[in-house]
Amino acid sequence: MQKLLTLFLTMMMVLSLTACGSTPAANDAPATPESSEPESTAPEASEENPATVTITTLNGSKESVEIEVPYNPQRLAVMDMAVLDMLDNWNLGGRVVGMAKNTYVDYLGSYIDNEDIQNLGTLHEADLEAMMAAEPDVIFIGGRMSSQYDALSEIAPVVYMGTDYTIGLMQSMKNNVGHIASIFGAQDIAESQLAGFDARVAALASSAEGKTAVIGVCTNGGFNTLGNGARCSIIGGEVGFENLANDVDATHGNESSFELLIELNPDYIFVLDRDTAIAAEGAQIAQEVMENELVQQTDAYKNGQIVYLTPTPWYLAEGGISAMNAMLADLEAALLK
Repeated sequence: MQKLLTLFLTMMMVLSLTACGSTPAANDAPATPESSEPESTAPEASEENPATVTITTLNGSKESVEIEVPYNPQRLAVMDMAVLDMLDNWNLGGRVVGMAKNTYVDYLGSYIDNEDIQNLGTLHEADLEAMMAAEPDVIFIGGRMSSQYDALSEIAPVVYMGTDYTIGLMQSMKNNVGHIASIFGAQDIAESQLAGFDARVAALASSAEGKTAVIGVCTNGGFNTLGNGARCSIIGGEVGFENLANDVDATHGNESSFELLIELNPDYIFVLDRDTAIAAEGAQIAQEVMENELVQQTDAYKNGQIVYLTPTPWYLAEGGISAMNAMLADLEAALLK
């Protein structure tokens, strides 16, 4: 009997231990298994943050077209100084992976000197092999590179913004700034930077009312007159000087003579030094070219009203935000004394 009792007690202990071991504690509940798919770090496309945006630009034939480009692109190839000017003003310059480095604009010099930014050619001709290697999301070009539009479009979407002088430089610049800002969602900051320009132009126009001018570019030791449909058009257009040589729309002006300046005898002569802008080797500076015995006979010279425009913004970066600020400052210094 004692052996049977001992066996029974032993079996009861085993059953009790087994039961205790099969009951999980509340804090030992199994964890929910982790998802096998990685969590996305990229924001989902939405109305505020679309995957792409459609903008109006030009094609290689300088026709207005609509193209689709990535929204808020990260890798930018910039072959136009006015666009680089805009990006710099919006603190987006760190996205520039390549640019045309043959042309130096002082306030954009940090990009040209940056060895991490690849040299992709000149403002006139891109190095297509280097462009492909840079792997840009978007390529920005100006009118000097329109002939390469189709070839560049094989690499990435090409945004080509030209200047439409028929609507005025200021309005054309505003349109371009608006289109490019929309690519990055930078419309608010762009509008705030443009806000004061109209008032400055109005003040200049009030001062220029009734005054005459000849506008021209110094190049190769000569003086070419510029009409209101060409570079520097803001002087005879929005600011409103009567341009006495407004009969030519050529980009580099119409070859002229200093005798013409005596004949026209304007109140002001505005001079753009192209050779200094492009750092032409051995060229005379504009003041040396202009202040000769013939020009000294004009009222503009006698009254100290020959205005030498700051070369790089007027010639190389017309249409940029910092460029427009510098251009207006030149005119203000001459008119709002």
